[in-house]
Amino acid sequence: MNQYDVAVIGSGPGGYVAAIRCAQLGMKTAIIEKYPTLGGTCLNVGCIPSKALLDSSHHYEDAVKHFEEHGIEVSGDIKVNLEKMISRKQSVVDQTTKGIDFLMDKNKIDVFQGIGSFTDATHIEIAKSDGSSEKIEAKNTIIATGSKPSTLPFIKIDKEKIITSTEALKLTEVPKHLIVIGGGVIGLELGQVYKRLGAEVSVVEYMDRIIPGMDSALSKELTKVLKKQGFKFYTKHKVKEVTRKGKKVTVKADDAKGNEAVFEGDYCLVSVGRRPYTDGLNAEKAGVKIAERGQIEVNDHLQTNIPNIYAIGDVVRGAMLAHKAEEEGVMVAEILAGQKPHIDYNLIPGVVYTWPEVAAVGKTEEQLKEEGVKYKTGQFPMRALGRSRASMDTDGFIKILADASTDEVLGVHMIGARVADLIAEAVTAMEFRASAEDISRMSHAHPTYAEAVKEAALDATDKRALHS
Repeated sequence: MNQYDVAVIGSGPGGYVAAIRCAQLGMKTAIIEKYPTLGGTCLNVGCIPSKALLDSSHHYEDAVKHFEEHGIEVSGDIKVNLEKMISRKQSVVDQTTKGIDFLMDKNKIDVFQGIGSFTDATHIEIAKSDGSSEKIEAKNTIIATGSKPSTLPFIKIDKEKIITSTEALKLTEVPKHLIVIGGGVIGLELGQVYKRLGAEVSVVEYMDRIIPGMDSALSKELTKVLKKQGFKFYTKHKVKEVTRKGKKVTVKADDAKGNEAVFEGDYCLVSVGRRPYTDGLNAEKAGVKIAERGQIEVNDHLQTNIPNIYAIGDVVRGAMLAHKAEEEGVMVAEILAGQKPHIDYNLIPGVVYTWPEVAAVGKTEEQLKEEGVKYKTGQFPMRALGRSRASMDTDGFIKILADASTDEVLGVHMIGARVADLIAEAVTAMEFRASAEDISRMSHAHPTYAEAVKEAALDATDKRALHS
């Protein structure tokens, strides 16, 4: 029987990064993955393929709507070749998963393909697809089994017309009318892909606004921009029935006043969040506690109730984000090596990859009000930037929240072109406990989108923005 210092179950961003860091720190490491390719949801059916389709559809929309204004004349009709778009997406995925294979080899990590399940706290059985199985012994185990799309109890996902994000990434036709249940990140990103390609898109959301977890100013601006792009939003709508008849899908929901709304389309994307995934893990055989909502319970060191078993990523509490899982994977590896790492969960950024992009880190205005923290606000519109006008990306703004007395930056909220990358500046500043004044005195290259960060910081300190 093979013996390891560490076995990692699950090869998503949390699992494979944990395995790499364990190997770097001199531990004999194994990784177990039930699917034929490494990389988990993120690389195979999540972050990477959705960004590939978002970029392809963005190019198409630019060609149809904006080329002429830029002085580019295209003769003949501009057509969507969905099959080619999907196959390009797949080649991006294949390239990326091969990169993970390379990293496993480079770091001498043993890869096992099959379903890993505990037989006790130090032994894991790997059931392979050919029916055979293998047992390994691990001094420590890191559970990184991730999450799966959630649904509502009365919805039957048929994977053809009533679909999750997984199926939405490989459709063979552009929907005529895509009904999206859930106005969160996944629903809006995939909704925008198909809106650009010609679908009518209706978003049905239970809460009173889209992206409800983010600062309400971002929700308001994104709603305005997406409506301009042709999205239809139905907030405060509680879905109660989803049925399919042939090629037609009907969604029934009650609005805030209890009136019934009926939506008819040819596809329904159910994107009501994700749930922790522990099927087949046999956690109870190792004695590991799983909470009622399916999450594995861990302490501040991501240790389960069994001292040699840890859990990270979507399967534990907190935001279901690839980069959060990576940080946790590194943290556990370093704890096992006797180091003293830490994670500041307040400084894990969140991003929506629509266009304009949306990004945030730290506290929202609503949270600060709730906590009774006295704060000041600085805001700067993207349209006031030379760079935005040059690229015709003038939607959005950057908002900085700073402590009223110390001026320390408490939260940064942005919507606009490339803010998914810009948010890193805010994370860096907040990691070093910067004040708004500190940011306002840093030189930002001109002309860039990043100048809006400096201007928002100037606005937060005595309302002294220079360009608005």
